[in-house]
Amino acid sequence: MKLSQICALAFLMVLGSVMAFADGIGDPKVIIHGAGTTNPNCADRSCVDVGLNFKFTVPESGSGTLFFTNTSGQNWNSLALIEKGVPAADIKCHSDLFHSCTTETLKNGSVEIFLTTGNGEWPNHGIQNGQSFEITFSCVQKSCWPGGLTVGGHANGATVPEPGTIALMVTGVGALVSRRKMWKNRWNC
Repeated sequence: MKLSQICALAFLMVLGSVMAFADGIGDPKVIIHGAGTTNPNCADRSCVDVGLNFKFTVPESGSGTLFFTNTSGQNWNSLALIEKGVPAADIKCHSDLFHSCTTETLKNGSVEIFLTTGNGEWPNHGIQNGQSFEITFSCVQKSCWPGGLTVGGHANGATVPEPGTIALMVTGVGALVSRRKMWKNRWNC
């Protein structure tokens, strides 16, 4: 095996490890939880009715909880939150309603926080039509969200692969290319 191949393999392994174990200890967090199943449960919380596309602003303090109700007429199996105030690498996200949460910087410089139920793995999750949910913005070690930041929400959009999936895909493609070269060299002898 050539030195360049060993270096490339080591680089892919390090890249995969970093992507799989990225840590955001001091990063601002966004947490999405269920707040009830129907509108009446929001009477004391002032839930905002939202459709498939909606906008809201982060509380002025940079942290706090906002309450919403899905009135789109559809169950949501994914939710994309688009913002332009905190870099993707600095965001930590979590949700009890969705299977995964990833962040990505888009070509226009905006950041997408993408939550999804996966490929049928969590059939009873996501946000059901008429279900209320909350989005919590929290600070971690003095690192908060910018107060008044506008965030766009888009439900049931295109899926974005998780970083771990991308790392596995790159490793697999590398293995296929390596094997192809071995087979080609073996038959050319």
